[in-house]
Amino acid sequence: MVLQVRGVVLPEREERSFWIDGERLRAGAAPDDADLVVDGGWLLPGMVDAHTHPGTEDIEDPFSDATLRRHLTDHRDAGVLLVRTPGSAARIPDWVDEDPEMPHVRSAGRWLATPGRFFPGFGRHVSEADLVRAAVEEATASSGWCKVIADWRHDEPALPLEVLTAVVQAVHAMGGRVAAHCQTSEGSRNAVLAGVDSLEHGMHLDPSLIDRMASQGTAFVPTLSVFGSGADRRRAAEPSARRDWWLAGWDAMLPNVRAAHEAGVTILAGTDSFPCGTVTSEIEWLIRAGLSPDAALGAASWSARAYLGLPGLVDGAPADVVAYDTDPTLDASALAQPRRIILRGRVIV
Repeated sequence: MVLQVRGVVLPEREERSFWIDGERLRAGAAPDDADLVVDGGWLLPGMVDAHTHPGTEDIEDPFSDATLRRHLTDHRDAGVLLVRTPGSAARIPDWVDEDPEMPHVRSAGRWLATPGRFFPGFGRHVSEADLVRAAVEEATASSGWCKVIADWRHDEPALPLEVLTAVVQAVHAMGGRVAAHCQTSEGSRNAVLAGVDSLEHGMHLDPSLIDRMASQGTAFVPTLSVFGSGADRRRAAEPSARRDWWLAGWDAMLPNVRAAHEAGVTILAGTDSFPCGTVTSEIEWLIRAGLSPDAALGAASWSARAYLGLPGLVDGAPADVVAYDTDPTLDASALAQPRRIILRGRVIV
């Protein structure tokens, strides 16, 4: 049966009608036998969590297909129809893309960590000399992305700039993209100067680097919700060098996110936390940082989809649609109550 949807499309705020041809949207008049499954309301391109790690919840837990399916289902049922996994304990299996009930996944393969810069035994540990080769391998075996742990402890050196630059050059040469985990000032600086495609977390980011991020197209994925959820606990802890370092970084994050957005940096919403399907909390934090509701929602929908190479709600786009009774840019609580979720042309809810 052919399905039809019509309503006010975001972000354009134009009333449009589509019918679904397999897994694609088609604009214009629908076939006579079409079933109108959405009639009115607000239509949003499927939401996006650009920093999530489905498949395992703890460094002690092995990656499993059952956990991966549960996490992706939680995302989908919240209206998140595209996820980017910037690093994982294992490569995302092929069955995910083949299952019509699973969200689309853009994977960066396994975390790539050099000695002393990640949880022992988690991800893929390689020497600095082997990092370029490993990055190309992970990008080739995944969705074209790789993820490098560019720094780790606050009191230890970050991955050297020349090593990270060589990684970026090699991965870009094969048509891929590089995401970098950064929480120290040195790590964030090296990532930006190396030309990575996305800065993950960006704690202690020097604001003088923001214009360079904008000019070279480095996206910023601040994962504010996971930091914000722990801020009160950190403040209540006994004073220490690590506590003070962490709080100084957190206190600068919201102003840096606002400054980056105003400078034209692409801001992407990512949760980096469990349970999955909570990207609305990241949208709320982005609004607290100073983004407009439209921009914050875009960071978890149309802007993120565009950054990852997918169009919004236009003719020929993937048939991934979330429908709401009220405008979610005016009433954020609407995001928790989608009227209809359509994934890959199939009605999920």
